[in-house]
Amino acid sequence: MSESSALNSALIPWKQAIDDAPQILLGLSGGMDSILLLTLLKEQVDSQCIQAVHINHGLSDNADQWQQFAKDYCENIGVDFYAKKIQLVATGDGIEAAAREARYSVFEKRLKVGGLLFLAHHADDQVETVLYRLLRGAGSKGLSGMPATRPLGAGKLIRPLLDYSRQDLHAEALSRKLKWVEDESNQDSHFDRNYIRNKVIPAIAQRWPNYAQSIMHSAALSHQSDHLSKALAIEDLNQLEMKKERAGWSISLSLFTELSNLRQKNTLRYWSEINDISAPSSKIINEILSSVVSARQDASPEVVWQSQCWTRFQNRLYLLNHDNKQLRYKSPINWDLKDCLLLPDNSSLNTRLSIGKGLGQNIDKVEIRYRQGGERCKPEGRGHSSSLKKLLLEYQLPSWLRDRIPLFYVQDQLVAVGDLWVCDGWGVKPKETGIEILWQVDSL
Repeated sequence: MSESSALNSALIPWKQAIDDAPQILLGLSGGMDSILLLTLLKEQVDSQCIQAVHINHGLSDNADQWQQFAKDYCENIGVDFYAKKIQLVATGDGIEAAAREARYSVFEKRLKVGGLLFLAHHADDQVETVLYRLLRGAGSKGLSGMPATRPLGAGKLIRPLLDYSRQDLHAEALSRKLKWVEDESNQDSHFDRNYIRNKVIPAIAQRWPNYAQSIMHSAALSHQSDHLSKALAIEDLNQLEMKKERAGWSISLSLFTELSNLRQKNTLRYWSEINDISAPSSKIINEILSSVVSARQDASPEVVWQSQCWTRFQNRLYLLNHDNKQLRYKSPINWDLKDCLLLPDNSSLNTRLSIGKGLGQNIDKVEIRYRQGGERCKPEGRGHSSSLKKLLLEYQLPSWLRDRIPLFYVQDQLVAVGDLWVCDGWGVKPKETGIEILWQVDSL
């Protein structure tokens, strides 16, 4: 651990980022750690350029007093202050997880594009985090601990004190004669993190005095392992013919099954992460492998977790946005074919002028409907009409999009189907300019 005098240089690695940032936020609880970080930050940045963000969880009878202390402190040193009182709803992961999720949600909403959020987590917090995640069965990513910096919303989160112990911070705060509040709930070992801090770590320290350095070393090795695993997953995904699809992505199922079981699991774990969504747990990954990957070819299995859905179609394995996957809308929608149109399922329609493609320019408005069953049409260039059901299968539109694809009508006549085809008699000749429809289904 570093000597307390080194705290004066804790922000030096972040000086350029601070100078370039359009916004500086600091998470201020009113405790020693955040008060000290605010003091250090104030020495680098004009007070008027900092905003302290206080989250009032309401878990303590003293919560409002702490908020008032933080507000008064900021007023005395000329720092802008923002407080948010939140109502916590405990989930299956407990009140601690709910508080963390609510806290970071507030931070994310406050951050502007390119803004920085500073948090005062230190080395002891890092040790507690690694132990806590170890006991919850985390892999290399979780055992890496908290990163010194990571994207958050439109900005970035920075933890400049991770190399310094609580003892370092306390000595520095005393030498500066700072004042702070003490959270009495830190002594309540009913909470998992507090139990580790108050019961587990003292026992470990008595037996292994250098435990902190050893755990931090293991966290660093786990971080390296996580990066290697992620790099391997990216390499494998590039070999699996990964494609961006409507509402998600897909990879070749036949190539995927040629990978070893270990690399299949690694690929599934990081496939989500590299697309900025939560990585599935080992339990979910095993379910994907057994229920989706190993299913018979003519099956349509799926595994749903959070906002994600894994399924298969025509020898492709898909990762989809489950929130939008099964929405159906029956009400007709009028569209003038000019402005971008946002549809009820969050997909969108747009147009562009194209030579030899699209609807004729004599069409100035259409009515959008969705499949009801029994529709027939004749795509341009075909000798006869077919059922819409058969045509969608022929055009290889995945099953989960067939009830979502917009159908375009003019005076009760079907003239086009999504951006797949224009019906016979409604298109343009090879050298004519037509209105090409673009149907965009956003990915996760």
